[in-house]
Amino acid sequence: MRQFGLIGYPLGHSFSKGYFTEKFKREGIDATYNNFPMASVQEVPALMLANPLLEGFNITIPHKETIIPYLHSANDVVKTIGACNCVKIQDGKMQGFNTDVIGFELSLKKYLRKEHAKALVFGTGGASKAVQYILSKLGIEFIIVSRKMESNDGTINYGSLTEDLLRSSTLWINTTPVGMYPNEDSILPLNYEAIGARHYLYDLVYNPAETRFLKEARQRGATIANGYDMLIIQAEESWRIWNSNE
Repeated sequence: MRQFGLIGYPLGHSFSKGYFTEKFKREGIDATYNNFPMASVQEVPALMLANPLLEGFNITIPHKETIIPYLHSANDVVKTIGACNCVKIQDGKMQGFNTDVIGFELSLKKYLRKEHAKALVFGTGGASKAVQYILSKLGIEFIIVSRKMESNDGTINYGSLTEDLLRSSTLWINTTPVGMYPNEDSILPLNYEAIGARHYLYDLVYNPAETRFLKEARQRGATIANGYDMLIIQAEESWRIWNSNE
């Protein structure tokens, strides 16, 4: 039986185990997909030793960036953005990929229009790097917003978000876990009154299906999307990689 899995911490919110377990059952694939919760990425070598038949795993918060020093090789996207969410194991060696990028690009385009030419990206982690990579590819201007101090790379904090900036940036993307189960009541500290019908709010959170971030947008007539489609696309891309000669 083939073995795959997911590393991260915590994993109570995980979509991947249920998705792949159902996929394997539905398609008659003799394989398992297990959660491997680990608070520290330093546990990866022990995971490899304890699971010698493991062929690959996905990576979620908070290890998408810290996994990179443990990889034996990585594709160009991982090298460019500095984040990895998919590992393929061959002959005991780990090869890194990023399937978040294709998942985000294809799901974003579903509702993307010409007026969504300026974006605000909330968060600076591994998922944010995948988002920034795709926005650059699509020629969409963006500003990164963080809780941390402002930096020379153009990142600003929430206190610097003027109403004019919120109104003119018609694409808002939440890459943080704010609003995710079990903390559904949490919401990014934004002036949601600035949202109009031309806005498109995309939340990478998928559980709950409609976060408070998205609810505020929907109530004001904006286009909304959660991260569910992105997850399905990236999961299928991971499966393709695990079964390819890449």
